Amino acid sequence: MRRLVTTLCAVTLLSGLLACQRSKPEEKTPPAGETWLSDEQIRGARLAIEPVGTRALALHLVTAGRIAFDEGRVAHVFSPVSGRVTKVLGAFGQRIGKGDPLAVIESPDLGSAWSDLIKARADLVAAQHEFERQQNLFAHHAAAERDYEAAQDTAQKSKAEVERAQLRLKMLHASESGSATQEFLLRSPISGEVINRNATPGLEVQGMLSSANVVQELFTVGDIDRVWIWGDLYERDLGKVRRGQNVTMTSVASPGDAITGAIDFVGNALDPQTHTVKIRCAVPNGDHVLKPEMYVTLSVELERREALALPRTAVIRSGDRQTVYVEDGKTDDGRTRFRERTVQLGEADDGWVSVTSGLSPGDRIVVSGSILLSGSRE
Repeated sequence: MRRLVTTLCAVTLLSGLLACQRSKPEEKTPPAGETWLSDEQIRGARLAIEPVGTRALALHLVTAGRIAFDEGRVAHVFSPVSGRVTKVLGAFGQRIGKGDPLAVIESPDLGSAWSDLIKARADLVAAQHEFERQQNLFAHHAAAERDYEAAQDTAQKSKAEVERAQLRLKMLHASESGSATQEFLLRSPISGEVINRNATPGLEVQGMLSSANVVQELFTVGDIDRVWIWGDLYERDLGKVRRGQNVTMTSVASPGDAITGAIDFVGNALDPQTHTVKIRCAVPNGDHVLKPEMYVTLSVELERREALALPRTAVIRSGDRQTVYVEDGKTDDGRTRFRERTVQLGEADDGWVSVTSGLSPGDRIVVSGSILLSGSRE
């Protein structure tokens, strides 16, 4: 009797185990190109899933650029006279106004100009006296007409010599009201800062009015509150760029500070050496972050349009193939199905990339963590 009871218990236990095994569903394996995850696995992998939508994307052209002075705000100062620098008044970084003196040059040229003016004035006085005397004699028939006309011509020539001497003195930026001197004041033609200085006391300089082949620049005065940025445009991109397009500039000196401007000039001739065209934009530079001759990167915004777009982080690249993972409903056991889908991509803009094929608006894709899904199939 005890053996029968034991046998019945064993049969009952085995039947229960078989029943339990039959009630437990068999876990299916996802087919190729799919990954199935439970809600707990999605949370553990920290997957971010978002719908695909349209976004305003800008197509950019990137090229190298160089900072330069605004040519209307810079002056390269040379000496119009030859001589020796006796005093330097303009210091590096000094803010000066238009007409302020930069240096004093002891110049025989200025002394000669003053001498010519004084002599011309004296000759004019003598010639006018002679003309008045001959005019009076001729009026009383006491002098020949030829002598009268000769005195008149001499007076006119003397007047012309005075005017010539005055123009020469004016060309040397010297005032006629001052006293004769050989000290020439080299003045700034514009307002700005002293950017560069080559003048030193005792330096012998050649004037621009001399016959010297090489004339040394003594000062560079500029205002960099507004600067020009020049860029190079290759021939193949000529049809894409026009005046008025927005430009963003970045430099290695301030990589996090982007400066915006607009193209205001596109060259009409190609450089014969580089076969490029110059483009230019003017930008404000009140904080003087941009320095002349600094190199920058220019990003020209060619166009802005609405396009189906997704974050770059959603794309998995394998050779020439680009794929994303699309959420595609639930499996029979309640897991979320993700299908791998090949996409064709277009222009990129600030972390986003346009989609030309493979997705439709509203498709829910994995935008973060998709690389984990790719690895789960290996």
